[in-house]
Formats: sequence, C-alpha cells, structure tokens
Amino acid sequence: MIYSLRGEIIDKSPDAVVIECAGVGYRCSASLNTLSRLPSSGETFVYTYMLVREDSVELFAFADTRELQCFKLLISVSGVGPKSAISVLSDMNADKFSLAVAAGDVKAFTKAQGVGAKTAQRIILELKDKISKDSVAVSISGTASAVPISAGNTGEAIAALAALGYSQTEAASAVAKLDPSLSVNDMIKGALKALSVM
Repeated sequence: MIYSLRGEIIDKSPDAVVIECAGVGYRCSASLNTLSRLPSSGETFVYTYMLVREDSVELFAFADTRELQCFKLLISVSGVGPKSAISVLSDMNADKFSLAVAAGDVKAFTKAQGVGAKTAQRIILELKDKISKDSVAVSISGTASAVPISAGNTGEAIAALAALGYSQTEAASAVAKLDPSLSVNDMIKGALKALSVM
C-alpha cells in the first residue's frame, strides 16, 4: 500500500495531479480542496489511498490526513464509490463534512455532483455514529473563531450553519426562532429544517 508521495508535480488537471518520485510518475485523483492547496509545479507532499480492483488500480491524493479519513468513511458507505466521495470532498472540507453528518444535513451532500437525496441520507445514517463528537466540537469551535458572533450554544449553532454555506443572516434568523436552551446539535437540526423550507 502506498501511504504517501513526496516528489515533483509534473502535471495538474481539474481532477488529478501527477507526482514524479524517483523517475516514476504517479497519477492521483484528488478533490478540488486538495488540488487548490497544491502548487502548480515544484516539490509537494500528499497522503494517498490506493484502491485495488480486479480490473484497475487507482491512487487518490489528499493534502492532509483529515480529508483522507473522510474519504475512507465515505467509501465505507454502501453505494458510495470513490468518484462520489471525491465529489463530496470537493464541495466541502473535513470540518464541513463532520458538521453536515452530525447535523443530518442532506442538502449539504446533495450539492455534490452525483449524490442524490437517498445517497445523502445513507451517508448520514451510516456515518453518524462513526463521526466522533470531538471532531464535530473541534469543527464548530474552529469555525466559531472565524465568525464573530455571540457566545454560547446559539453562537456555536450559527457558526456551524455558516460553515455549511448559509449566510450569517440566514443562520441567525433560523436559530433565533428556536429555544435557546436547546443543545448545539438540536439547534443546528432545527435551523436546517427551517432553512430547507425557506
């Protein structure tokens, strides 16, 4: 199993990168998030995942271990192949992915090309218990520091919704209608339901 690659980028396309290591060029499919973090040329380092099938061997590149972990979780879901997984990770980073699963946000997943509502529901259902509460808390607190909002559960819920792509105004408006004593997760779920009807 190829765990990582360090070498020169010799080609970069909208969906893949070719990295030359010791005279051998490795073509790796990658998400838009990873590709945007890699230089157009010169030396680079990526974590990889090698998928071996009867008729093919594919290599996937990731800028960090968190995205690699999200990819592994996604392809563990029945009906989700590597292309769909890369599509999801092109549309959202690891933080947004964790928040979307924890909040049960079907809409966030259906934005990805090739992911329908049924597949999105399956992703949430199968991964909800696998996504640790710690990683969601880190995602929320990391987002909260980037968005200047009020403290407490309300503030964290608004920050989480902002990370999922809603404007701060939309998020604040949806959360304001909820009971402030609710947990962050319940606030996010309630706000997402309200926003999906808007």
